Amino acid sequence: MPLILENIFNKFSFSLNRQQQRRLIALLTMVAAVTALHYLTATQHSSVHDIYRRLYYVPIVLGGIWFSLRGGVGIAILVSFLYAPHVLFQWGHLPSSHLEQYLEILLYNTIGYLTGFLSSKEHAQRLRAEESAQRLTASYDKLRHQADLILEIEDQLRRADRLTALGELSAGMAHEIRNPLGSIRGTAEILRDAFPPENRYSEFSQILISEVDRLNKVLEDFLSFARPKSSEKNDFRPDEVLREVLQLTQQQAAKQRISISWDEQPLPATLGNAAQFKQVFLNLILNALQAMSAGGQLRISTTRRGEQVEMVFQDTGPGIPQEYLDKVFNPFFTTKDEGTGLGLAITYRIVRNHFGRISVACPPEGGTVFTLTLQAVDHLCQDEESYGETNSADR
Repeated sequence: MPLILENIFNKFSFSLNRQQQRRLIALLTMVAAVTALHYLTATQHSSVHDIYRRLYYVPIVLGGIWFSLRGGVGIAILVSFLYAPHVLFQWGHLPSSHLEQYLEILLYNTIGYLTGFLSSKEHAQRLRAEESAQRLTASYDKLRHQADLILEIEDQLRRADRLTALGELSAGMAHEIRNPLGSIRGTAEILRDAFPPENRYSEFSQILISEVDRLNKVLEDFLSFARPKSSEKNDFRPDEVLREVLQLTQQQAAKQRISISWDEQPLPATLGNAAQFKQVFLNLILNALQAMSAGGQLRISTTRRGEQVEMVFQDTGPGIPQEYLDKVFNPFFTTKDEGTGLGLAITYRIVRNHFGRISVACPPEGGTVFTLTLQAVDHLCQDEESYGETNSADR
């Protein structure tokens, strides 16, 4: 009998995990123990044998629960195979007991089948419930992603509404301000020409003309933000433009005792206008320099990630309060005493017009991190070629 149980274990254990193997060993041990009790107990103790027969139901039911239909039926067949010789040979002198014991064997198999069948149904239902839960989780994640997109679109619409109102306001302001400025400048030129160059009133007139020109430049910057020019969707090399901007700002950075580190590496051409993104890089770097008035470090990292180019500007300044992070790209929002609040707003507008993304964060260690993501042109060209080949094939 031990040899039979060992063969059964070796046959089925190779496809079971460790927990299932332990359960199989427990079932076979129980079957072997009850069978040994039957064979080692004299038939004169019929009441004891009745108890032993009932003990067979424990491994049969557990086999059905643990291993579903094959477990319940398999253990029932094994019990029948081991118990049948005991009935034939040891109870042969009592023919009246044969019928009851044979019915017991039939009941073993019936209970094994029913237990295994119900366990299989329960297992299948549990699997369906788990699959439904996974589908619900996926649907929830999808809905949450769509909700985030809706909130982002709503935010963009609010920005567009503000910019539309700002554009209408700027058109009226341009007309109302430029006419007086032109008159003031013309009058100042007449006064300047009326006095010789060495006269101090001529110098005052020149100062007046310079201030009028400065006001006119501020007005033009305001209008360029409120009604930006339609940018051509050409391409530029962000590493080359960034290198030019760093050369322009290196003197100011050295004066403020700020070190700028850039792990320079060649980048692919990206979608955008070189002149406008020169302004973007300049705004981000100057913003970092102004935040580190007592010195610090500006770390710039650039890398390509698939179809996109990522540029990170991280300074060691005081950072931005958490309650202001959602407002830094809003027009006229600034925490500086002399700021206009248009620098980052213009930066955001340029990046979005070229299908890019820009975000700001304040890490726990301090400072501010601006992350700029641009679209690589070579990826767009590959998409266009694939699209053209598809259309040609369709035609």
